[in-house]
Amino acid sequence: MAALTYPETIVVGLLQGVSELFPVSSLGHSVLVPALIGGSWARDLDASANGSPYLDALVAMHVATAAALVIFFWRDWVRIIGALVGSIRHRRIVTPDERLAWLLVVATIPVGIAGLALDKVMREYLSRPIPAAAFLALNGVVLFTVERLQRGKKPAAEPRAAVTGDEPTVVLPAVTGRIPANEVTAPLAPVSADEASDARLAKLGWWESIAVGACQIFALLPGISRSGITIAGGLLRGLRHEDAARFAFLLATPVIAAAGVLKIPELARPEMHGAVGPTIVGSLVAGVGAYFSVRFLVRYFETRTLTPFAIYCVIAGLGCLAYFSLG
Repeated sequence: MAALTYPETIVVGLLQGVSELFPVSSLGHSVLVPALIGGSWARDLDASANGSPYLDALVAMHVATAAALVIFFWRDWVRIIGALVGSIRHRRIVTPDERLAWLLVVATIPVGIAGLALDKVMREYLSRPIPAAAFLALNGVVLFTVERLQRGKKPAAEPRAAVTGDEPTVVLPAVTGRIPANEVTAPLAPVSADEASDARLAKLGWWESIAVGACQIFALLPGISRSGITIAGGLLRGLRHEDAARFAFLLATPVIAAAGVLKIPELARPEMHGAVGPTIVGSLVAGVGAYFSVRFLVRYFETRTLTPFAIYCVIAGLGCLAYFSLG
């Protein structure tokens, strides 16, 4: 049975933490990079190998990534979860935060069902270099196409700014649009930039939210990015880049965490006994990488697009496809 080493899990942990949130596919890179390095790396880090401890290590790294997202968005999650609890208690949806909380719940259902049904099949049969390279190139094509479709579209009107204290705030009117007037009401009040973004996200329709969340199903394919495909879905709905990215990161947190927690018992398998230390170290690296990645990306998408990542995915995917097909 292949054993994991500290250098292997440190490199993979950094790959996982960064590429899970960057729109370039963590699973695709976790398959392709060890195969490109070759030798013992290709043998030890074979995600398709039966009983491989590598998949269990990736599970732990996913949990660390979710933990980093919770830490970064902890204020938002306190507010959103509090709103959800209040909505359940009062049996109504009154505020934008309460609606956003329920939108996140319903948007998570499709990928939850698909993950339970298809995750093992996808990983065992498609977690190989050639399929991963092909899907990585396809990921780039999708991101590039979506960005091209966004050209010429007018951005949504900016909320009116207000000066209230040290933090930048905006003043938002009552949430209207797709939300029934008798379902959500919000008085004119100063809110933070994050709350302003959440208020815009709360205008999503129920089926729109489910459709954007369902985009995560494609991330079961190695090479298709969870964050990238979800952001693309949000852009097609008409969200701004920063709002689409925020929605993608909020959606990813419970999905990644749940998938990891469900598989944590597998870390106790006998095959994992010699890999516990490297897995812990790799998970810590993944968590740190994910934290700084999301910190960078939330600012990046305020002014920039998916295009650079799309170009990278196409070039890297086609290059790896040629290498593994002809090698």
